[in-house]
This record gives sequence, structure tokens and C-alpha cells, in this order.
Amino acid sequence: MLSRTADHLFWMARYTERAENTARMLDVNIQTSMLPQSAIDAEQGWRAMLGISELQTEYDSKYTDVNAKNVLDFMVRDPANPSSILTCLTLARENARAVRGTLTTEVWETQNATWLDMQKRLDRGLLETDPSHFFEWVKYRSHLSRGVTIGTMLKDEAIHFIRLGTFLERADNTARILDVKFHGGKKGKHAEELTQRDFYYWAALLRSVSGFEIYRKVYRDVITPERVAELLILRGDMPRSLLACMDEVVQNLQEVSNDVSAETERFAGKLHAELRFARIEEILDAGLHDSLTEFLERIFALGNRISRDFLVPLAA
Repeated sequence: MLSRTADHLFWMARYTERAENTARMLDVNIQTSMLPQSAIDAEQGWRAMLGISELQTEYDSKYTDVNAKNVLDFMVRDPANPSSILTCLTLARENARAVRGTLTTEVWETQNATWLDMQKRLDRGLLETDPSHFFEWVKYRSHLSRGVTIGTMLKDEAIHFIRLGTFLERADNTARILDVKFHGGKKGKHAEELTQRDFYYWAALLRSVSGFEIYRKVYRDVITPERVAELLILRGDMPRSLLACMDEVVQNLQEVSNDVSAETERFAGKLHAELRFARIEEILDAGLHDSLTEFLERIFALGNRISRDFLVPLAA
């Protein structure tokens, strides 16, 4: 497959997944902001989300106050923000259009219809009147895109590059969602010390990654931060966990391996093995924020390696 074609497929998937995960991150912040808290705590929650998304500087250049309205506007509809939902779905559609001949008609029509419908929903003011409903729509369209892709495309290199983009982006975003809540939340809480507010706090986080019912099925007990971390990092049977994402990354890398990709496969395999054989107690003792920060740095490096070996190299 041509590097440019693979590049468009990879980034089409990444941008679609990034839009979904931005919606998930915003939705959990909307939910937790409804809990009883001071204005300072509410502002810190939005600042933490901007910080972990590495967008605080860009935000501060446009807005003087950090509040829900401004952050939603910046993260959803700002065309200058590379991680806004508008930008992500626009770029996903543009990448799909560039490789229209490689995609099935159903995949292209799904991407195009998502972009067109997004414009209508934003123009109708859905974000202002019912932001959670808008975020659910973004998640639904991402689910639909993945389902149509898996259900209609030939299982060749094209599908493997799409899957690579999806799960690399998902690993990055799951780590960010987890870090923004642990880093900004209460630390050192044991199950017996958790308050009702904490329960809703962590339940909202689990729902943001479609993990609330899974948590109940796996642990059958009270929600604790330690178990939330274990579920979202080390459980290979949890679809959005870091381990599950790396399972897919390693598998799809093997499917597209070439003469120069051995070191990239080794790099990914080492990160995968560390997750597979880790214990949550060791991660917490080392510091969850530091561990997640290191993971994000390595995921970024892995993305650069994949670009170098298979795709159009990223600009320096």
C-alpha cells in the first residue's frame, strides 16, 4: 500500500476516535460539574481537562475566564483548535475523501453524513441546549463508523492501518481521561472513606468510557479509585483499557510489518508486555500520574515511529 494512502486511513481513524474521546471527556466534566462544589473547584476541573489535553496555552490566548461555556465552545466548535470536535470530524472526512477509492461506499457515506449532520446540529444550537445529547450523538457516529468499517471492508492492509489509528488514539485518550480525574480528584481515599459525592465522581468517569456496567460485573462491589485504575489500565477484557488498546496495536503492527519496522514492533511489544505483567499496586506506588505521563510520552513516540516506518513522516 502507498504510504500516503495508509497515512489518510490512519488519520481518518485517529480523528474519528479523537472526536469521540473529546466528547467523552467533556461529558464527564459536565456530569461532575453538576455535583455540589465551589466555583474554584469547578474552574480547576475545566483547567485540568485543558491541561491534560495540552491546550491551556491556546485557550488562554482566546479567553480570559475558564468556565463551562467557554471551554465547550473552544473544545467543540473552534476551527483553530486541532482537537475540537468540529476540527476532528472535518479532518476525518477530508482524509476519507482523499482515499475514497480505497473505502467502501458505506464507509465514505458514514463519514460524509456525520460531517454534514454535525453542521446542522451546531447551527440549531444543540450544544447550548443539551450538550450531553450532542456528545452522545458524537459517540454514536463514531461507533457507527467503526461498525460499518469492520462490517463492509476487506480485511487487508487498509483495515489494519485504520485499526492502528483507532487504538493508538484510544490508548492516548483513555490515559488522559484517567489522569485528569485522578490528578484533579481526591487522592489516598480508601473504600470506607469514600463519600456519596466521590461515588458519583467515579461513576461519571466510568460512564465516560462505557465502563460502569463492566465495573459492576467485574468487581461486584463499591467503586474505588484503585479498582477504576486497574480496570482502565490492566484489564485486557475491558475494551477501552490501555492493555486492550495495546493488544490491538501490537496485533495490527504485525499484520503490516515491513523491512524497517522491527524496532517499532519491539518498542510497541515492550510497552505491551509491561502493561500485561504489571500490578496495579506497583503502578500506584510509583505514582499514577507519573506512570500515565510516561505512557503518554511513549504512545506519542510510538505514533512517530509508525509514521516514520509506514506513513508520511510527521513534520519536525
